[in-house]
Order: sequence, then C-alpha cells, then structure tokens
Amino acid sequence: MSSSAIIINALALLLLIIALFKDRSRAWKALRMAGRSFLRILPTILLVVVLMGLIVGLITPDKLAQWLGGKSGVTGVLITAMAGAVLHIPSLVAFPMAGSLLRSGASVTIIATFVATLTMIGMVTFPIEAKELGKRFALLRNGISFIFALALGVLMGVIL
Repeated sequence: MSSSAIIINALALLLLIIALFKDRSRAWKALRMAGRSFLRILPTILLVVVLMGLIVGLITPDKLAQWLGGKSGVTGVLITAMAGAVLHIPSLVAFPMAGSLLRSGASVTIIATFVATLTMIGMVTFPIEAKELGKRFALLRNGISFIFALALGVLMGVIL
C-alpha cells in the first residue's frame, strides 16, 4: 500500500474515532448509511473488477503495439481510443504500459491517445457513474473526455 493511502486511511480512522467521542449516535448513523450505500453498489463494483481483470489479462501491451504500430494512422488512433475507453486502467498501471507500448513500436500519437482514454473515460465504470450521478451527466462527461483525449493524442503526435 502506498504511503498516501496509509496517510488517508489513518486520517479517516482518526476522524472516525473523534466523531465517535463527540457524538456516538450520529457517528454510528453515518457508518450505517455508508455501509448501506456500499452494499448497494457492491455488485456493480465487483462486476467492474471482474471485467477489468478479464480485459487486461487478454490484451497485452505487445499485442496492442503489434496492431497499432506507427503506420496505423487514423484507424490506429481510433482503435486505441476505443480500447483505452473500454479498459479504463488506473494511471499507475497505464504509464508503465505506455512505456512498453513505445518500446514495442507504437507511435507517440497512439500512446498519448491510449493513456488519455485509459485515465479519462470510464466505459466499464459507466453503470456506477450513471446510477450515482445521472445518465445524462455520465454520457456528457465521457463524450467530452473522448473528444479531448483524441485531440490530446493528435497534438502530442504533432509536437513530439
């Protein structure tokens, strides 16, 4: 576990202890509400984890680079954008994967598009986002993020 996660969890635990001392009934009420919310979205979260695990396990960086070499053009960028949108891998994994893609022969445009869509678009997490924030908001956020990810990838390819 990273030091940031340890600090955040320790702070949350400390604040919970303080809340329990300050007003025990309100703190327990808040914990029960949080537990019910967690149990309500748990099936969707588990489905997301399973889907992400299957997709990441089936598509390796070498296979992606083989399909999306430097000469793949607009088609390669669009395929990369769609793959990145579906995979939705955290940036902690996306950046090493991008390095592997670069070493395997993928272009900068493809790598930039892939990383941008991986980190900005959540097609796998869309059901949770739509349920919690509204379908219209989720569609709008993902659509705008997709357009910006494509523009970012092309811009990075031109600059670098």
